[in-house]
Amino acid sequence: MKLRTKYILFVVILHLAALVLTYFIFDDNKIFFIASEVVILISIIISLQLYRQLIQPLKTLMQGVDAIKDRDFNVKFLSTGKQEIDQLVDVYNQMMDELRTERTRQEQQHFFLEKLIFTSPTGIIILDYDKNIQQINPKALQILGMDANLVTGYAIGQLSHPLFEQIKLLQSGETIVVKPDGINTYKLQKSHFIDRGFSRHFIMIEDLTIEILAAEKNVYGKVIRMMAHEVNNTVGPVNSIMQSALKTDRLWEGHQFNTLKDALQVAIDRNQNLNHFMRNFAELVKLPSPNKRLIDLHQLINVVSKLLGVKADEKEITFEFSLSEGQFYIVADEQQMEQALINIVKNAIEAIDQKGKVTFQTDISRKSLVISDTGTGINAEQIANLFSPFFSTKKDGQGIGLTLVREILINHGFEFSLKTIAEKQTEFNIIFN
Repeated sequence: MKLRTKYILFVVILHLAALVLTYFIFDDNKIFFIASEVVILISIIISLQLYRQLIQPLKTLMQGVDAIKDRDFNVKFLSTGKQEIDQLVDVYNQMMDELRTERTRQEQQHFFLEKLIFTSPTGIIILDYDKNIQQINPKALQILGMDANLVTGYAIGQLSHPLFEQIKLLQSGETIVVKPDGINTYKLQKSHFIDRGFSRHFIMIEDLTIEILAAEKNVYGKVIRMMAHEVNNTVGPVNSIMQSALKTDRLWEGHQFNTLKDALQVAIDRNQNLNHFMRNFAELVKLPSPNKRLIDLHQLINVVSKLLGVKADEKEITFEFSLSEGQFYIVADEQQMEQALINIVKNAIEAIDQKGKVTFQTDISRKSLVISDTGTGINAEQIANLFSPFFSTKKDGQGIGLTLVREILINHGFEFSLKTIAEKQTEFNIIFN
């Protein structure tokens, strides 16, 4: 029973009892009866005043309790002029101010954290209490190449992706560096935090490709400069001596020296090839920053196909084109992109023994270019090293071509991948984002 009901019931019973008692003195003493009735009336008025002074403020405070339940921290009460009630009102108003300030601070922190996660250059995946993906930021979606609705609500083990295969093996607090496609390098870190008394996990995916590339370039740049210095210092004087010897006619009088003369010429030519070899490596190190402008990719594909058409005809290789209608504009350095496409198509031609086709396919809506060939294909181990400097699957390969392609595409900020699909068909995919 509520306090208000108890109070009203008490007052009613008390005054009814008084009325009954005064009834018995009605006949004996009418003046005393009238006085009693006046007293009872005054008592009723006083009881109503007490009800307003005691019960009504409590009712008001109960409204404040309801406001707290509804998380409405903007409700405040005015002073009543009564000391006891005003003390309660002051405490309530102070509590509401503190709650409102705390909620504002938490909302600001939550907004900042959400903004930080959303704009973070590191991929972040947050799991719920059941270890299902609850939140994933744009960078993680970009790295994974997946849509949010395809991963949200699923457990890591339910999703098919090379990075997820590595993530599900991680324990909280562990960190590993992986290279799932042979091109990009990622650092995976799993950790946890406490949310409302329970542990929740999150995964951070950091793209180290640019840093690794810069470190590799710095290392092999030093090696190439040292090699170029030693080779040039050796080749130049040796060639000069041999050329001087070849130009001295009296040394070659008689036919018995023709073999030696031819051998010297072969040595000179070989030195020139070695010098050209070192220049190729030097170009890889000295690759300038791209001079980007608007270019038509379809026109560039046409130029590259004509340039390598003769080389393809020698092996009875045909070019097939499946290009989107109209012009396909991208922002890139035309010379560097042309060199990258030449290296890709040249590799495709060299991967085909005899008779085959190289296909060019563009999709303007996806901003993509796919160059595929019907060659011998490549295995997973080769893919993992194919873009590394000095690595080549060809017998006389220098390991420069695809390394230069990687440098150019990464400097432009383009995504790319290389894989073998059905029937050993190799596919090189570029996304111009």
